Amino acid sequence: MGLGRTGVAAAQLKELGALAAEGEVVLAPTGGGPLDGLTFAIKDLFDVAGRVTGCGNPDWRRSHEPAADHAGVVKALLAAGAQAIGITITDELAFSLNGQNFHYGTPRNPAAPERIPGGSSAGSASAVAGHACDFALGTDTGGSVRIPAALNGIFGIRPSHDAVDETGCMTLAESFDTVGWFARDAGLLRRVGDVLLPPDRTGEAAFAEAYVARDAWLLARPEVVAALKPACDRVVAALGRRIDVTLAADCGGLAAWRQAFRFLQMREIWARHGAWIEATRPHFGPEIAERFALSRETAAKPMGGEAELRATVTARLDDMLAAGGILVMPTAADIAPLKSMSAAQSAAFRDSTLSLTSIAGMARLPQVTLPAGLVDGAPVGLSLVARRGRDRALLDLAARLAPEVCPQLS
Repeated sequence: MGLGRTGVAAAQLKELGALAAEGEVVLAPTGGGPLDGLTFAIKDLFDVAGRVTGCGNPDWRRSHEPAADHAGVVKALLAAGAQAIGITITDELAFSLNGQNFHYGTPRNPAAPERIPGGSSAGSASAVAGHACDFALGTDTGGSVRIPAALNGIFGIRPSHDAVDETGCMTLAESFDTVGWFARDAGLLRRVGDVLLPPDRTGEAAFAEAYVARDAWLLARPEVVAALKPACDRVVAALGRRIDVTLAADCGGLAAWRQAFRFLQMREIWARHGAWIEATRPHFGPEIAERFALSRETAAKPMGGEAELRATVTARLDDMLAAGGILVMPTAADIAPLKSMSAAQSAAFRDSTLSLTSIAGMARLPQVTLPAGLVDGAPVGLSLVARRGRDRALLDLAARLAPEVCPQLS
């Protein structure tokens, strides 16, 4: 792997609009291993020694010092033989699902160029979908790997909470944050997991039951349901048993799960970033400024049963998936919105999206999304969710099923 290839990759990142400010960074491998000869991009939340981690905001950049060391996952990937080819754009402080950065622009969605790429790991998803690198690092708090993966037609994983080292990564909401990654190939998604993930929990049953969540599927646009049905049927056939369930029937519905997620997330966000915002008075884009203001207001309110609901959700899903169950559902309720969408359309997409992504987020579960169909020429993703701590087995399952579930890639 020579400088020629990395130079081409940097040019591709620029062409895609995926390169972060001062993101032209090349890091040579520090060892050899399962990722020899592969390239990766780094979301601008992970530290790279000698560089200020920008987090998608100019005021963050100016108020922080250069990193003293690489983030833990960056070091692990370099030691496994991979080469970093650049830093990619993120939404401001990772607080969005659109991928539209007010200061630095919107990375291209290579699968649907007139549509948003999804965020907050927009640049990393664009880099992988646009073939600028083999895989890329992202983070996922409320869907920031799963949604861009689905909207760009690639594979992505949100691991179990606390499964992957977060050292040297800017956090947003501590009890929801995860380090994830993207690839165009399910086998490579698994190989990266072999480097970054701990061993799975032992004594677990083989996956043999597909739990098809009615309330999750009802959130999806009918055209999305129709496009994903063949993939869902193939998953059911491979696992051997279908069980139809309504996840949130007796606890307020998925809208209540979403509201509890947002309440808990915003309290944690203000606890993490409120002091810096008050001291620095950063300039945010209008939507991000509004969300931080809401986080301030939310943090001042008393708890109202959200933590108890989260405990109920966690116990319910843990019990459901304990005997070899896999939850099967749409990753997003619709295709990527047009870049020209209205504020109302943006809010509707966000609410339906968070109603789906909050399921794994509330229960801290691993979730893989597979590119499983097209609607109006734009990709849609099918998600597989496993019990917490079964990340490697979930990646093995995704790699096994991908040739049947994603026939357009074979």
